[in-house]
Amino acid sequence: MLSGGREQMGRMAVVGAGTMGNGIAHIFAQHGWDVALVDVARPALERAVATIGGNLDRQVKKGTLTAEQRTAALGRITTATEVAAVAGAELVVEAAVESEAVKLALFAELDRAAPAGAVLASNTSSISITALGARTARPEAVIGMHFMNPVPVMALVEVIRGQATADWAAARVMAVARELGKTPVEVSDYPGFVSNRVLMPMINEAVFCLMEGVATAESIDTVMRLGMNHPLGPLALADLIGLDTCLAILEVLHRGLGDDKYRPCPLLRRLVAAGRLGRKSGRGFYDYRAQATA
Repeated sequence: MLSGGREQMGRMAVVGAGTMGNGIAHIFAQHGWDVALVDVARPALERAVATIGGNLDRQVKKGTLTAEQRTAALGRITTATEVAAVAGAELVVEAAVESEAVKLALFAELDRAAPAGAVLASNTSSISITALGARTARPEAVIGMHFMNPVPVMALVEVIRGQATADWAAARVMAVARELGKTPVEVSDYPGFVSNRVLMPMINEAVFCLMEGVATAESIDTVMRLGMNHPLGPLALADLIGLDTCLAILEVLHRGLGDDKYRPCPLLRRLVAAGRLGRKSGRGFYDYRAQATA
């Protein structure tokens, strides 16, 4: 049975050490779980551990964590470059790149490597949980556990049930999310789920406004921040998410729902083709290169 919290520590694994993966590892380790953080690239693992350490340091400075708790949390994280490291996990959360082909192959591999009783969860933003489950011999134990960015800060976890997801698996994941201090919301397995089915068309429309010269990026974001009380404008948010990820999600929505209202804006495609992916590449709709060198 899945366990969580400091009194009954569980063992879990996060597969993928990018922005979302390191955030998920952080929050589980902070709440008493032993975490195996897995990525094929050793430098990605080193960056992830450094990021987690820095974020924990900020929590200590803010007084939300003690220095001892910071050291203990970091000590619960081990790293590995082989999927075999998930062998002792009760829960595996996949946080790899938002590519259906990558995730389908990875779930087949995780099914072979993880213990028979383990739940296999995906942090996917849009890809079918049903399809991922069908690549395993345990579709009843496959579920979506979609955290929001930045994971240590954002309260929501979308819990997505595939066609075969069992009640016990959904109940366990909902309980674990609550133990992490999150608010889980159960949704059904449709393209984009709820969060990105609503969010991505807004971002896409903002990109169309920019492409058509309706307003500058700054003006579009200011309208949404001050007029709609959004904490971040849609173009700045797209830069934070990653323009390649936004494009991938829109393509899933367009293909899965068959409606042209989800057609990705040509400007979005062009920026991704140019390697302007947002904050992670230094440029997107805005230029972050000066911040990186400051």
